[in-house]
Amino acid sequence: MAQKRLRISTAVAVAVAGTVAFTSLLTACSHPQPSADGLQVSPASPTAKANDKIQPVSLTIRHTQVKDTQKKRLAMLQDVVKATEANVPGLTITLDGVEDKVNRFEKLRAEMAAGNPPEIFDLFGGTDTRDYVKADRLLDLTPVLKELGLSDKFYSFDEFTVNGKIYGIPMAGYVEGLYFNKKILANNGLKPPQTWDELLAEAEVLKSRNITPIMLAAKDAWVINMMMNTMWVRTAGPNVVEGFLSGIKRWTDPDVVDAFSKYTTLVKKGYLQEGSLALSYAEQQNKFSSGEAAFMFDGSWANTPLLDPEKSSIVNDVGFMNFPAINGPGDGFINGGWSNAYGFSNRVSEAQLAAIKEFIKQMYNEPMQKRQLMEEGMPPAMKLKDTSDVNPLIMEILQVFANAQGTFTAYDSRIQTKVREKLERGMQELIAGRTDPAKLMEELQQQQEASNKEEMHVN
Repeated sequence: MAQKRLRISTAVAVAVAGTVAFTSLLTACSHPQPSADGLQVSPASPTAKANDKIQPVSLTIRHTQVKDTQKKRLAMLQDVVKATEANVPGLTITLDGVEDKVNRFEKLRAEMAAGNPPEIFDLFGGTDTRDYVKADRLLDLTPVLKELGLSDKFYSFDEFTVNGKIYGIPMAGYVEGLYFNKKILANNGLKPPQTWDELLAEAEVLKSRNITPIMLAAKDAWVINMMMNTMWVRTAGPNVVEGFLSGIKRWTDPDVVDAFSKYTTLVKKGYLQEGSLALSYAEQQNKFSSGEAAFMFDGSWANTPLLDPEKSSIVNDVGFMNFPAINGPGDGFINGGWSNAYGFSNRVSEAQLAAIKEFIKQMYNEPMQKRQLMEEGMPPAMKLKDTSDVNPLIMEILQVFANAQGTFTAYDSRIQTKVREKLERGMQELIAGRTDPAKLMEELQQQQEASNKEEMHVN
């Protein structure tokens, strides 16, 4: 989950193609009968002989399935591990679970710097992948995928491709948008808003009736910028982050500042959750699933707690939509893609590499991808032939993904770390009333220029 976490000058065309390809997933009519879970266990490795002395092999898998809402996802990984161990004599796999943000921004980063990452690990695409390739830490998967016949089975390796080589295998896709409570809207004579003005008008109606219009957890700063990212794409276009990186676009440009000014309107009018700066991301989902707000901006991964009848009172009342149009060049685009993957250390032995290939075979196949879709609502990374019997909300999410005008990746998969951190702190200050859009954008542009120069110097 973060999901991500899945986030483009030339990538717009690629993303549109990916969206078109995703549409074919929804219209597929064939229904093959896969073996249970897609796990194929052989009596013994084809390379093992009865009289051979089995040599011990060990792998560590760093995963991020540590939350209560990820138990099904963890069970899938555990099943894959069991099947992999059964097919590789002498293999022992250790699962190392770490919270996703801690893994991405702290633990894995430190391990990469020291040159001792686990053999298999949860990897974020874009900037993270490029940095680790530059440091010569990642296994080139291009020949492995070709050997296993998987090169053309995925929607996109875009975020994990550096200089024409693939360094990560996406686990699932993601898409971000606006969840809404159908019952609250209907009871108040409202419909899903299609424009920014409609959203504001509905928020005013809801607020006047003591209903929280938009649920927001601002304690976890990255949560704020999911919707903010979509808003600045609406006003400034889907290529805006690439423009920041190249210098042809500035955070201080009027069309960018406009998005932050509109966000400030939501804050000042009280349309966001009261006391949001004290709320964690988990509380955001809990409160929305308890029916305490009409809207919540979140990722496709959030469908899991929303559809859990033991935790959600709105299982039959939740819908999903693209964020409303703001009358800008990015209207109709959606934040979506394939940003979370498994990466692999390039410092592995021949025996470990053989075990890694078996892990890939067990993890990446149609039955396992279908299981992810059915049990967790995770948009598949691989091109499925069968999407029958999928939950209606999940199908709605997939349909919104497919019908978008185009996709763009999350800004934090491209932007430099210091810029991201400056933006996260700045948005919390904006919500607290300690800064304003113009001042924040000036500070952000200064950091962007400094980070761009630093990157040019390193390169």
